[in-house]
This record gives sequence, C-alpha cells and structure tokens, in this order.
Amino acid sequence: MGNPLRVHRPVAELAAKGQVIEIAEKIGSFKRLAGIVEADLVTLDPDKIPSNWRDSRVTGRLVFGFADAQMQVASLEGELAVTLDAVCQRCLEPFRLTLATELRLLPMRVGQGVSAGADFELWELDEDTICPAEIVEEVLIMAMPLSAMHETAEACGGYEPADEQVQQTTRPFATLKAQLEQDK
Repeated sequence: MGNPLRVHRPVAELAAKGQVIEIAEKIGSFKRLAGIVEADLVTLDPDKIPSNWRDSRVTGRLVFGFADAQMQVASLEGELAVTLDAVCQRCLEPFRLTLATELRLLPMRVGQGVSAGADFELWELDEDTICPAEIVEEVLIMAMPLSAMHETAEACGGYEPADEQVQQTTRPFATLKAQLEQDK
C-alpha cells in the first residue's frame, strides 16, 4: 500500500479507521521545508554549512478520529518534533533549532460550515482527500520562527558583553530636571 504518510486518502476513511501514523522521516523528504532550511543555510560561508542537514529527523505521531459523538466531524491530533540547522539572526552563525508542536485539527472541505471547537483549529481542504505528509510539512513551516536565534544572547558565537563606557547613552535632557529645580 505504501507509506501512509505519503498516500492521498479520504479524510472520512482515515477517521473511521482511527488511523495512527508514526513519523520518522528525514527533512530532505519534505521538499518545501528543506527548501526553506537550505535558503537560510546558503547565506553562510560554504565551510560552515552542516553537511548532513537534510538527514535531521522529523518525528511524531498523527491520530485520526472524530471530534464529535455522532462521528460526523473528522479530527486529526498529534505531535511533531524536529531539530534542524538554522542561521542565528543575531550572530549569523549556524545553530541547531528545535521545533516541537502539537496539532488538533478539523480537516474539512472549504465552506463545509462547521465551526471549530475551542480545542481544535479548522484546517480547510480543497478536496475530500488528504496527504498527511503535506499537513506535517505545513504545520512545521508554520512553527518556524520569523527570526531564528540562539535562546540567549550569551549562546551566540560572537557575543561579547558590552563595555560599560560604550554602553553609555547620550541623554540630552538628563540634567534638565536638576536645572529646573535650581531655578525654583
């Protein structure tokens, strides 16, 4: 039958079977995600680009089911994680960025008229079939930060604490209050 992550199947069928998909795929198998990572890494000097960045593993689990007791509204729940190579926008050095996200989706056709519950996000589809890999890829792309950075400034490669004298800021009105008080 093939890899259930890569096969297009009707959402209702996946939900009715309670399909569970365990994920352990390389980033390189997700073309759009790999393209985004690659576009970031090519800004580095060639000798700083990690050679095996495409081999990082996307892991997780997807569970299809129903969000309602009448088994009319299909749901997709799961968790995804990946540690990928990125360029820190603070120090412009490569680092490992860990993304972890949970999903609680109601995958349904555009205009189906069902409102998402408080715990679920509506995921609109153009057709009745779904390819789980496409959802995994889209969710991971949406989980990526706009500006990837080390968790702290101290973790940056080129970080040096600022000298206190350099840190001084010109404040033209700093003495104004004292002058006004003297004039009283």
